[in-house]
Amino acid sequence: MFKSQRWFVVALFFLAGVVNYLDRAALSIAAPLIQQDLHFTHAELGVVFSSFFIGYAIFNFVGGVLSDRYGAKRVFGVAMAVWSVFCGATALAGGIVSLIILRVLFGMGEGPFSSSNSKMVNNWFPKREVASAIGVISSGTPLGGALAGPVVGYLAVQFGWRWAFVGIMLLGLLWLVAWVTTTTDEPRDHPRITRAELELITNGQRDMHRNAHGGEYQNGADAEHAPLLHFLRQPLVLATAGAFFAYNYVLFFFLSWFPTYLTEAHHLSLRDMSFATVIPWVLGSIGLALGGFVSDAILKATGKALLSRKIVLGVCLGISALCVGFAGRVASAPGAVALMSVAIFFLYMTGSVYWAVIQDTVPRRHVGGVGGFVHFLANLAGVIGPAATGFIVQAAHGSYKSAFVLAGAIAIGGAICSVIGIREPRSQAVSIGRAW
Repeated sequence: MFKSQRWFVVALFFLAGVVNYLDRAALSIAAPLIQQDLHFTHAELGVVFSSFFIGYAIFNFVGGVLSDRYGAKRVFGVAMAVWSVFCGATALAGGIVSLIILRVLFGMGEGPFSSSNSKMVNNWFPKREVASAIGVISSGTPLGGALAGPVVGYLAVQFGWRWAFVGIMLLGLLWLVAWVTTTTDEPRDHPRITRAELELITNGQRDMHRNAHGGEYQNGADAEHAPLLHFLRQPLVLATAGAFFAYNYVLFFFLSWFPTYLTEAHHLSLRDMSFATVIPWVLGSIGLALGGFVSDAILKATGKALLSRKIVLGVCLGISALCVGFAGRVASAPGAVALMSVAIFFLYMTGSVYWAVIQDTVPRRHVGGVGGFVHFLANLAGVIGPAATGFIVQAAHGSYKSAFVLAGAIAIGGAICSVIGIREPRSQAVSIGRAW
């Protein structure tokens, strides 16, 4: 599979996803040591967790628009350089103000990741492979989260938490060299792409385009020439953002607070906690890769793109919600880890589907901007959720039960939002599968 240039691009993005979440999860793994060293309360630690998402959410949209205008390769290269440098600079933090500033800047660097890789996939893949490609790319992020536990835990214990951030910075800068020297924005510009692969990509994009536009969703507008604002106001786009918000709320609750929950509520050591968090991340990586293929398989069977996406979103978000809601009420650490592992597996099965909805319904020249806008709205969950959890836990005198229930309830809301709001236009009843 990786002999083809388009899947080589996916492989690079997969590795970037590993680095992305290794960097991002480092703070939550090192949080018990940082909290002790810098004397943070739960509420203050929650604010630190949330500060990352201020820069991150804004640059989800900014990065998407810039990818449409200047190319995903250039934008993502700059993003990787910025986030790697500010990840390493976390070692310089001396208190809550400096750490918040560094986390905001770090978030700005990571912001363009998803919208720029979505733009790159849109350039490089036939539409029938879009969800599968995004699923493989995205599966690198939980793998990075899985590695963060043992890697950051080991570095923090052996050399101190500050040196852990410097060490993982170097991985991002090393990846950047490979990115700059081996990729192009458009497949036609790549010196090693074969004519057969180029024809497969262009024909697959052209066939899907003839079936994907001009229906009720576009409200009679010429999709190719409609302005960006036209798409940002569509109910389908807003419904996708609502479901994505719920996904991110659960994900960032897990990413930010679950390690600390295990050390405080179940009294795990930093070493045991570091290895316990590997299990949900590994299952999440499998779920992310699997979800895209499942959605594409349903699409091929039904010929209805949005129906296939909605089925995966509604079912998987619903199962994840139930597991999260009960995870905070079990008495043992293995029980909590098991329930969160199942929750993260099904949650991550939806991870590529939000982007696939955008690819299904938005013309190429606006994929980055619309994807960035949806990602911006979704990542407001990161601004709200970790801080809210910190205040809830502090108000409940260290109990996490209400925080788990709230995360589950929001996931249920996301499932309902996807089922009601993501609808197949009537004019798309023509089988997309036949065009392939």
